[in-house]
Amino acid sequence: MTPSPEPMSLRIAMIGTRGVPAAYGGFETAVEEIGSRLVDRGHEVTVFCRWADDPTIQKFRGMRLVHLPSVRKRSLETLAHTALSVRHVIRQAATDVAFVFNAANSPLLGPLQRRGIPVAVHVDGLEWRRAKWGAAGRTYYRLAESAAVRRADALIADAQGISDYYTAEFGARTELLAYGAPLRWADASDRLAAVGVREREFHLVVARLEPENHVHLIVEGYRRSGATLPLVVVGSAPYGKQYIQGITESASGDPRIRFLGSVWDQLLLDQLYANALTYLHGHSVGGTNPSLLRAMGAGAAVLAFDVGFNREVLGRAGRFFSTPDDVRRLIDEAEASPAAQRDLGSELRERAAERYNWDDVAEGYDTLARRLAAGYRYTPRGSRRRHDPAWAHNRGRVTRHA
Repeated sequence: MTPSPEPMSLRIAMIGTRGVPAAYGGFETAVEEIGSRLVDRGHEVTVFCRWADDPTIQKFRGMRLVHLPSVRKRSLETLAHTALSVRHVIRQAATDVAFVFNAANSPLLGPLQRRGIPVAVHVDGLEWRRAKWGAAGRTYYRLAESAAVRRADALIADAQGISDYYTAEFGARTELLAYGAPLRWADASDRLAAVGVREREFHLVVARLEPENHVHLIVEGYRRSGATLPLVVVGSAPYGKQYIQGITESASGDPRIRFLGSVWDQLLLDQLYANALTYLHGHSVGGTNPSLLRAMGAGAAVLAFDVGFNREVLGRAGRFFSTPDDVRRLIDEAEASPAAQRDLGSELRERAAERYNWDDVAEGYDTLARRLAAGYRYTPRGSRRRHDPAWAHNRGRVTRHA
């Protein structure tokens, strides 16, 4: 019998994020977890990073890091860095397949493809719904979605809701590859004293402080509650000073609400997730959110903003809110039944273990990379936006704001 050939080793570029080690958001976490596993599968993975505190780091978890500058301006930061990354690939890096994160980068695919490099675009969530973008930014993101459909060799969606959106709007087929959840079956609590809380005696929010993450709604609902346990808010936003000021002013005078800002100590963050009575998740425009999965994997009971993405991830074990009064009611119920919150958290952790596994996600990326390298190309059924009123009616709660 002829032995099976060894799996093909590929040179894979991962472009369009802030890079690794992951310390910022979902894309960075995905790149770290997927890229390191692709290395374990025998591939050579290059991650393009924005200049950080230590740009001398050349290797991380087996991945080769390339540090390039960017522009510290919200509307240009991502595109500027991606443009430099694409130029670097064309000039210096032998590459078989590129994974480009964020549909906003789709206008930059052409130079890669002209060099014979197939590109898969991870389209992320409905970025044009984010309040931080003005009219020009929203228009650009809508156009970038169309460009991704027309130009990418494959599209990646991390949630069924995102996949449905691209099918309804463009007649486009996507590869459904969600994120993984880090599972923690037990955790210490020794670092909690440093931030003034105790095990199972606080409520937690971890989010960028941006309007579509509804931290303002959570804070207002908590203020109306009869909660005796504090609300701990972790997060900041580099371009959201006005929104952050509004939240802190709303919370002023309520000593129960504690703003920690950004927490870079990952051990402390793990302990916060694992020891919270409830985790409140206000995100509304992304797909499968890593912070939500991290809370599930830690066994936290989750109270989530009521949109399709969150219902898809949490299933029947989630508790959902749309208004400040919903938050008030759920907080009061949680404090009245702490044992029930532990049961809900355990159910969510089991769900995360079953449905959101990084090894499975990496296998999906591996399979897609090999297909692209072998000549596979996604062919859209239409290159123009085709707005589907039925989707807007039936799936509208995926993107609505409070």
